[in-house]
Amino acid sequence: MKVAVITISDRASKGIYEDLSGPEIKNILMEIVPVAKIESKIVPDEEVDILQALELYKGYDFILTTGGTGIGPRDVTPNITEKYCDRELPGISETLRAESLKETNSAMLSRGYSGMKDNTIIVNFPGSVKAVRLCTNVIAPVMVHAVKMIKGEGH
Repeated sequence: MKVAVITISDRASKGIYEDLSGPEIKNILMEIVPVAKIESKIVPDEEVDILQALELYKGYDFILTTGGTGIGPRDVTPNITEKYCDRELPGISETLRAESLKETNSAMLSRGYSGMKDNTIIVNFPGSVKAVRLCTNVIAPVMVHAVKMIKGEGH
């Protein structure tokens, strides 16, 4: 399985602070999922940068983003992801929000989107380490099954 992790953060992209969420996603996936290749990138909260990063990893099985899912003026990740995708996968986002809500009421403010571009599944996670830890552990058990389904290998 090929996975890309994109951290979307103005401050992390400028080196103002260290990205901890992207590496956390990678570490968890490498422990749970049979990942053949895992890449990562940090980009600012800018449409052109986010689209370029999504396009860079087109053809991967999964692209997991972290950051930019809230209601702040620079939180544009879900809007851009939705525009980029061909099909929506609402069950993923609904499940991530429901599970996150068990931990914090602020999860109801998450606008994370999940969808597909061709055969690549793209999922937006919030930006905190705690949130990506939870979200990665929720989605990891279905990742292999999802890839098999996309390839027509059935249930």
